[in-house]
Amino acid sequence: MNITTLADISGNLHIGLAALGSAVAVGLIGSKASEAVGRNPGAATAILIQAILSSALAEGIVFFAIFLAKGQ
Repeated sequence: MNITTLADISGNLHIGLAALGSAVAVGLIGSKASEAVGRNPGAATAILIQAILSSALAEGIVFFAIFLAKGQ
């Protein structure tokens, strides 16, 4: 293995890990939001807003990883 191949693998590895972490985070957010609405249906609107904002922030991590990879 030469250095450029190793750099390509490690450069793309952090994008994959960011995407995996983001997918897990969005799944957990959705799961816990469903659970919270099940426990307190009256707070469904506030929970939905918080879940959407949290999911957007979790997805933003992937865009930062892609942006940083393209800068290399």
